[in-house]
Amino acid sequence: MSSGWRSAKKLLVFLTKLLLTVLEAVVFTLLPKPRKSVAGEVVLITGAGSGLGRLLALRFARLGSVLVLWDVNKEGNEETSKMAREAGATRVHAYTCDCGQREEVYRVADQVKKEVGDVSILINNAGIVTGKKFLDCPDELMEKSFDVNFKAHLWTYKAFLPAMIANDHGHLVCISSSAGLIGVNGLADYCASKFAALGFAESVFIETFSQKRKGIKTTIVCPFFIKTGMFEGCTTACPSLLPILDPEYAVGKIVDAVLQEKLYLYMPRFLYFMVFLRSFLPIKMGLLIIDYLGIFHVMDGFTGQRKKQ
Repeated sequence: MSSGWRSAKKLLVFLTKLLLTVLEAVVFTLLPKPRKSVAGEVVLITGAGSGLGRLLALRFARLGSVLVLWDVNKEGNEETSKMAREAGATRVHAYTCDCGQREEVYRVADQVKKEVGDVSILINNAGIVTGKKFLDCPDELMEKSFDVNFKAHLWTYKAFLPAMIANDHGHLVCISSSAGLIGVNGLADYCASKFAALGFAESVFIETFSQKRKGIKTTIVCPFFIKTGMFEGCTTACPSLLPILDPEYAVGKIVDAVLQEKLYLYMPRFLYFMVFLRSFLPIKMGLLIIDYLGIFHVMDGFTGQRKKQ
């Protein structure tokens, strides 16, 4: 009898929590979730020397954050540092770091801890694209994709998560990709690395949540291609549903997701629908939709990032 009562009580508590969670979701769907302040927070951005990383740095500069900028390109990173100061940041620290090299990540992380302090917002943004068909892609390039797009997340989490846990305060931001949700022709190594990054970020979120680390937040970002040059030459056959994203728009959405502590951000919204359809549609129907959207040929015109002369 007591065992049955405990089971009934457990079920009642679960249903009550479930109802409250649904009500909360409805409320925040209708009303914007309050945005937190990041003034004074130490924000580390990998791949800050150009593109999305640079724009993220400028946004957080305007919000009063302390910036820690990492990039393998020293010149580009210093340019971002200068622009961030002009945008209003009072404390900007630029470090040259190849995020794909584990020992280098740990070395520079130790330097950051000594010179700046504990990182409270970690944005794993650095990424590379080979843009080659699987059998045409040299092994060393595939390994580099995993080193930068995925393994760097392992090393930065190892370096900075312990302090977040000790302080019960931190925010982990994973810049994955729509290619981390759905396989794309011509992006086998990139998709694999982005799937891995997404799965890793989700797993650490579950791990910290199960340990009741309520002060540790996670945001996982999965955008379609953004006009930063990384996917130069790529096209979309259906721009009304899958547009090549404007960088300023994308950065605005990412920063808003961080400030509202959203777990997932897919851009454009149509990606949510695609993931939903994928869960139950017959494979042949899914392939017809992919063909209609032109995803089979999205990489056909790929030229990639043009290096400055």
